[in-house]
Amino acid sequence: MSSALKSEFKAVLDQSDLASIPRDLRFHPTVNDHPAVLTADQIRQFNEQGYIRGLRAFDDEEIATIREYFDNLLARVIASGGDSYSISSAHLKYGRVWDILCEQRIVAAVNDLIGPNVIGWGSHFFCKMPHDGKKVAWHQDASYWPLTPSRAVTVWLAIDDADVRNACMRFVAGSHHHGHMTFRPSDSAEHNVLNQTIDNVEQYGTFVDDCLKAGEFSIHSDLLLHGSEANESDRRRCGLTLRYASADVRAHMDWNQKGVWVRGSDPSGHWSNRERLAND
Repeated sequence: MSSALKSEFKAVLDQSDLASIPRDLRFHPTVNDHPAVLTADQIRQFNEQGYIRGLRAFDDEEIATIREYFDNLLARVIASGGDSYSISSAHLKYGRVWDILCEQRIVAAVNDLIGPNVIGWGSHFFCKMPHDGKKVAWHQDASYWPLTPSRAVTVWLAIDDADVRNACMRFVAGSHHHGHMTFRPSDSAEHNVLNQTIDNVEQYGTFVDDCLKAGEFSIHSDLLLHGSEANESDRRRCGLTLRYASADVRAHMDWNQKGVWVRGSDPSGHWSNRERLAND
């Protein structure tokens, strides 16, 4: 097993490592005249604004069962020394998260955006506890990933209701057209969940709140600027981020070993097809 696998695929790579990889970080618009589940307007919005939102994956009963599962998982993680942000690459460890990554009501929408052969490769719970004081600074997902070309998307599945009061995610609509942006390291005084910040983002587009009901999801481009404020409310705000890429995307630093073929196949054999762990 490679060192990357042993370390559970370091979630945040050194920038010197990423700088050594020739990456195509340009937005590649979706061309799909016959989408299966999305509308032509939703495809157009993704191309123009960089996101679509308010899609439904699970009904109230289903998401309540998922929430109960996450509550128990979070309690186990905290008991073993983790925190509400540390459940990362979860599909590699927990069979139930693998199931959600492969959920065809989600994958079908992703398929309409990035093509017939879809790889699910990432899963990370972002759980803001009430009054936890931590924000997610403005960033682009592509800054963190050793992937090329930029044909990857993030699904944000609401485990809890997410709104402005409990610090829902925010987008800068249209910012994905500006390519890869200059960022600065975040310091501990900023109480940032991540380690990067992009400043003066208002120049890149219009702010949009990604308000979602539990069981709904949004999809955004890996180049779209997004972030969230600290949760100052009395309610938790938990979301599960699911990462997908077209099978023709190349992953460096062994990140292809995270892959699950969630739709179609991988003709080149570049991506692994990780099996479900029968552990929960």
